[in-house]
Amino acid sequence: MLSGRRLDLLDPSPFDIEIEDIAHGLARVARWNGQTIGEHAFSVAQHSLVVEEIAAHIRPGLEPKWRLAALLHDASEYVIGDMISPFKSALGAGYKDFEARLEAAIHVRFQLPPKTPQTIKTLIKKADRACAFYEATQLAGFNRRESLQIFGAPPAGYDLIIDPLPASVAQQRYLDRYRVLAEAVGILPGADAWHTE
Repeated sequence: MLSGRRLDLLDPSPFDIEIEDIAHGLARVARWNGQTIGEHAFSVAQHSLVVEEIAAHIRPGLEPKWRLAALLHDASEYVIGDMISPFKSALGAGYKDFEARLEAAIHVRFQLPPKTPQTIKTLIKKADRACAFYEATQLAGFNRRESLQIFGAPPAGYDLIIDPLPASVAQQRYLDRYRVLAEAVGILPGADAWHTE
């Protein structure tokens, strides 16, 4: 990692995970494998910001720790990339176990439960699908009917116009949002508390 950390992908340690590495990586991972319109790819970092926002729209008063979980819902992709769901399914249980270990290490690093409670997981998935609906119709060439069939309708009272950001801007916005949520949860100073000299 650019931070100098070395992450063992087969046995990831929370001590080797830094928010700056996550933000940097996610800002450079393109949703839809980059098959989107516009000057910039729609990054996983920007997608994660939107998912956190939609989750809070669906459930007003959502606790900051669960908003942080929503922001981090795709954090494992900073090292493994963004794979489409059918491909993940084709890879089978081994891939899911690998992804779950990495997600658990990320959660422990940021003082979240290693496994997200099912109700929160369901909420985040709903927000994730709503974001995908907007991405599909605005960036990836899907018509509204196709998107509704695949992703379902976005939540009532929420609307989104997507403007894909340059990687550096998406990275900074992700870090800024992390800091707001981390402070609300009471885990700042984030990286400094974990550095070992």
